[in-house]
Amino acid sequence: MNKKALLQLIIAMAIFGSIGFFSRLTGLAALELIYVRAACASVFLLFVWFITGSHHQERWLKKELLLIALCGVSNLCNWIFLFKAFEVISITVAISLYHIGPILMLVVGAMIYREKLTRGIMLAMLACFIGTIFIMGTDVFSAEVPNWQGIIYGLLAAVFYAVTMLFGATFKQTSVYMTTLIQMVVAVVLLTPFIAFDAYNSLTQTQWFYALLTGIVHTGIVYLLLYTSIRQLSPTIVSFSVFVDPAVAILLDIIITGFMPSSYQIIGIGAIFVGLLYSLFPRYQLKI
Repeated sequence: MNKKALLQLIIAMAIFGSIGFFSRLTGLAALELIYVRAACASVFLLFVWFITGSHHQERWLKKELLLIALCGVSNLCNWIFLFKAFEVISITVAISLYHIGPILMLVVGAMIYREKLTRGIMLAMLACFIGTIFIMGTDVFSAEVPNWQGIIYGLLAAVFYAVTMLFGATFKQTSVYMTTLIQMVVAVVLLTPFIAFDAYNSLTQTQWFYALLTGIVHTGIVYLLLYTSIRQLSPTIVSFSVFVDPAVAILLDIIITGFMPSSYQIIGIGAIFVGLLYSLFPRYQLKI
């Protein structure tokens, strides 16, 4: 296992776990926030692409560039549904639903890359999934329309997340800078006709700060770390590492908003970390 790549992935997932909190501090609706994120990330990535000298070694393969653009469309759908979920249900619930995506990625990735899924790995994934359910709590399954609407958004985000990650792992020739930049530009181009630009006029300096933060850190830097790491790690490791998100989300809920987790949610966090540790240390895995 590439330890550097694993560390990059865990850092990316930990940062991403805080995006729900910072997105609400921007005061922007879902589409307008995504647009700012993509635009800021595009400028940042273009700068990094040049400053690192990667533009001199770039390889332009038409087929891969087309796939990257399609991946950008999938990633945009992933963002839209995730931020729509943030608008109607709690961040903790939205992030937890979102992490059904890794299960889809694990199963489909195993079929595509012919990775053997042992019983132990499946049980560890089940532990992570049950952990997310415990973190969600029973209130999310109420029959109120806003909650069910948010659940659907969260599940759709999970599907598009899995598609994006499976696509992203196949890109080998194009640099991670250009891979991420193309996807951000695709998002900007597709969203432009639907953006209410007047929404930006009323933002305070503090709100602009958080908007820029989500663009540069939670988008530009996170996706650089993400695409660098997933090229060097197996779909199984990538799938498990993503479960860092809900644990980070609920811990931030506790620290920032004073949220008090129930005993079930504490068990859920523990189940996630047990599943993660099992997947990351294969030498200690039981022969099940």
